[in-house]
Amino acid sequence: MTVPATSANDEQIELELAEQDHAERVELGKRHKSLTIGAVCKALAQEFPDISISKIRYLEDQKLLTPRRTPGGYRLYTQGDVARLRTILRMQRDEFLPLRVIRQELAAGRSPEAPPVPGRVGRDGARAWRPSVSVRQATGALYSLDDVLEETKAEAKLVRELEEFGVVKGEMRGGVRYFDETEREIIAAVAELARYGVGGRNLRVFRSSADREANLLQQILAPALRSRNPERRKEAVDALENLAAVATHLKHLLLIRDLRKIVR
Repeated sequence: MTVPATSANDEQIELELAEQDHAERVELGKRHKSLTIGAVCKALAQEFPDISISKIRYLEDQKLLTPRRTPGGYRLYTQGDVARLRTILRMQRDEFLPLRVIRQELAAGRSPEAPPVPGRVGRDGARAWRPSVSVRQATGALYSLDDVLEETKAEAKLVRELEEFGVVKGEMRGGVRYFDETEREIIAAVAELARYGVGGRNLRVFRSSADREANLLQQILAPALRSRNPERRKEAVDALENLAAVATHLKHLLLIRDLRKIVR
């Protein structure tokens, strides 16, 4: 029996409609699992109280996040995006890593579940520490005072105090003061301390400690750092970052030890 052409066409149309319906349901499922930037803030606020929409956007501007965009331009974050963002925020908070190093860690496949790793064993058997600071040239990015205040939630009065005590200096360009990435992070850290009543004058102890550590490391590596041999100088810079990471971790451990005495 020959099937009428109209019946075959109807079957084809039904098949196409079914496939279209399936595709629409899959897309709807993706959207349902995705979060808006506001929802991401709310989801992470308990672990990261200082999280903000502007901070997430800033991390996106720094190419650390690439959320999907709707045709209307709205950001949609998958669960993978949220896990990546949580990893970035933890590396900033727990390991004090600059964005440049965080970008390298993520590119190297840093897992969201990976715990902070202060160091590893090098080829020569010595422990090679993860650089928590970079003494090389910064990215060159500068941020106006208004941008810094919006991002860090610091008060202008606090920034002025930091300038008076020499904690940050900034740079004047066209009558506007700009801060580099390191100073922006310093202001963010101090703004967090300020929530507990720590003022600019209280930071002298941190500044003095940092100056003493920097002078000590300079004395250790001064001859190599002044070398005209590019390779030797590069090795000295690597060693300086390694020593800075060791000093930072040691200071962290000593602080933990003393704090444990307080809570006993």
